[in-house]
Amino acid sequence: MHERSSVGELASRLRRELDRYSPGGKLPSSRVLVERFKVSPVTVSRALAQLAAEGLVVTRPGAGAFRAEPRTQVAPVGDTSWQEVTLSADAAADLVPRSVDASGVLATLSAPPPGVIEFNGGYLHQSLQPERAMAAALSRAGRRPGAWGRPPVEGLPELREWFARSIGGPGGPVTAAEVLITAGGQSALTTALRALAPPGAPVLVESPTYPGMLAIARAAGLRPIPVPVDPDGVRPSLLADAFRATGARVFVCQPLFQNPTGALLAPERRGEVLRIAREAGAFVAEDDFVRRLVHEDAGPLPRPLAADDPDGVVVHVCSLTKATSPSFRLSALAARGPVLERLRAIQVVDTFFVPRPLQEAALELVGSPAWPRHLRAISAELKTRRDAMTAALRLDLPELALPHIPSGGYHLWLRLPDGIEETALTSAALRAGVAITPGRPYFSAEPPAGHVRLSFAAVAGVGEIAEGVRRLRTACDEVL
Repeated sequence: MHERSSVGELASRLRRELDRYSPGGKLPSSRVLVERFKVSPVTVSRALAQLAAEGLVVTRPGAGAFRAEPRTQVAPVGDTSWQEVTLSADAAADLVPRSVDASGVLATLSAPPPGVIEFNGGYLHQSLQPERAMAAALSRAGRRPGAWGRPPVEGLPELREWFARSIGGPGGPVTAAEVLITAGGQSALTTALRALAPPGAPVLVESPTYPGMLAIARAAGLRPIPVPVDPDGVRPSLLADAFRATGARVFVCQPLFQNPTGALLAPERRGEVLRIAREAGAFVAEDDFVRRLVHEDAGPLPRPLAADDPDGVVVHVCSLTKATSPSFRLSALAARGPVLERLRAIQVVDTFFVPRPLQEAALELVGSPAWPRHLRAISAELKTRRDAMTAALRLDLPELALPHIPSGGYHLWLRLPDGIEETALTSAALRAGVAITPGRPYFSAEPPAGHVRLSFAAVAGVGEIAEGVRRLRTACDEVL
């Protein structure tokens, strides 16, 4: 059972038993709860912390946990209806609506109910995360001299140097002075789009593309303009047409294992994309989000676009989060020229800096022997899971088209046949016990067909993949 479901179940059982105790009465000790419910001490501690946060339990160090005194006063219910008028008062003058649809992002962040197989996750399953190595790194980092002091606003020099080498190669064209440390890829993309385009401006995006990026653009008041991709990445002729038609000055792309299609930008298109953007006087925001989630059979990877860009066209974003843990939120922005100062200014205004202990822990992690071992392990495991999912889909769901099998990343992009509506399938799948991601949020305009995205990284293993596909077969039969 997952830790989070164990905590929730224990908290529910303890919540139901609170009536046995008078206000101020002492609950059984943690040791007794561990033995009685057959759970770990960590699970007991987290369940009690959850009840304490709800105001039902009071914990006293060295004494134990006690039932809280009943609340004597209920806060009056206010009237917030006035906010609807205020939030919409100037809506007619807005170039882009100020309300933000976060449903596409929440689809990959929300944990499914207990017992539901997670084909909609955007991060590695807990069993694939380098928890022991991260814990050791964090412990060592906390003992470093000055670890709890204020870091440079741009980031620790050693970490900036490490990212510079990972982007451009040892002795390559990217220097530490051109790198800013940021708090996760989502934060870095937010900073980049705010720096590169004013509110109301168009921004070119791949179609389909990552819903979180579309949400960032719309939250910044930008207008996402779709440019179609095929198995070789964005189509240069359509990119050039879009620049001419819109006057856009930014194109956001994922050249490596694009989300959601898994496409790899073809070698002959890489230079074309940079040339087209340069002639348009535009920036390319390169989201290099899964370079560290390459599969074992991928072969040599192409360099980031930023490594072949002497003119400062590319603003590069990369992160450690996908290869570690959703809570290890540490990334980098790399840029060349005057735009770097603007990126730095927005970063400082928004967040000041990334906490130094996290930066120190990142240095400890990537400098340890455990880091390359971890990358090799997930490279092999992701290939195994990808192969298991593709084989199961071909056997049990041949009507779902799988036009491209990526050699990196953590998901597959499937086209639905006529007669299956993606919202209906998503709902039926959840009833059958498997959570999937509908394709509509990945399009900034009308989609050409129905799609779903299936993740193979967030599940416990190949057994869950087989069972999840079987449940999805049941859901398809219900919809049809």
